[in-house]
Formats: sequence, C-alpha cells, structure tokens
Amino acid sequence: MAGLPGAAGTRSSSPGAAATLPSPRLDEAFLCSPLGGLMGAQAVLGLLVWALLADTTYHLHAAYGWVLFVSIFLWVATVLLFVMYLLQLPMKFYMVPWPLMLMIFNAVATVLYIAAFVTCSAAVRPTSWRQWDYNRRAAASFFAGLVMLTYGASTFFSFRAWKGLGSNAATSQAASRA
Repeated sequence: MAGLPGAAGTRSSSPGAAATLPSPRLDEAFLCSPLGGLMGAQAVLGLLVWALLADTTYHLHAAYGWVLFVSIFLWVATVLLFVMYLLQLPMKFYMVPWPLMLMIFNAVATVLYIAAFVTCSAAVRPTSWRQWDYNRRAAASFFAGLVMLTYGASTFFSFRAWKGLGSNAATSQAASRA
C-alpha cells in the first residue's frame, strides 16, 4: 500500500528525536555596513572607557561618576541595539521607525559623550599621587574621545539612512524604469 497514490502514509519517530527549531539568522550585511562596524567599535571602545575608569579611585572625584554613568549606560544600550540589528529584530517590529530612532539615539549619545569626554579630560591631573590612576584616566579620556567620534560618525550615517541615502522618489522611480 505504500506505493498507492491515495494512501496515507504514517511515520513514527523515535522518542529521543526532538524537533529542531530554526536558528535565528545573523545579518552579515549589517556587520559589513558602516553602522554595524561603528556599533561594534562603540561597544569595544565604550567597554574600555568604563573598565579603565572603574579600575581607578573614581569615587574620590565626582566628575568620574558622570563619565561612568554615561559610558556604562550607552555601552549597554549600544550592545542591545547591536544584538537587535544583528538578529534582524527591527524587521519583526516594522511599526517602529527604526532609522529615526537610531539617529536620535546616536545624536543623544554623541552629545552625552562630548560632555563625558570634556569632563573626563578636565578631571585628569598629571600631578596625581597615584601614577597608575593618572595613566588609566588619561587612557579613558583618549578612548572617550574616540567613542565620541564614532557616535558622531554613526549619527551621520544614521541620518543618511533615515533620509534614504540622499535619494528621492523621482530618482528611485527613474532608476527602476530604466
């Protein structure tokens, strides 16, 4: 009966066989994009900023509390956004204007890191009685400046993505008809 066209076939599976769920696909194109590369750099450099400052006697200077708040908060938010974009979750939540939200996040992060960079740089004292604190604080100031620049570049690229990379409806329709 197995060869008859109308016969119903039944298959039994062994009790140890489990159904495999599809694994989430990673977006390799996002990793190779400018925004993906900059978000990865922000995660690494932001981690360096707060790790270097957390290893000093930051509690003696109130300014470093602000820098730690900014760097840790934005590091966590950037890692969450990076994972969301990597797993293509914005495609599932299409109601949210993700390019606009990413541009606003990057612009706010740029402003916050400008304040953190200035604060961290101004609080570094070369005549510190603990030389290793001076070195770590100076390195944290340098990396805060780099993170500030990467957030600024991300703001530029996310603005271009929000505006459609400089194309408008007339040029996109003319290109599709040609």
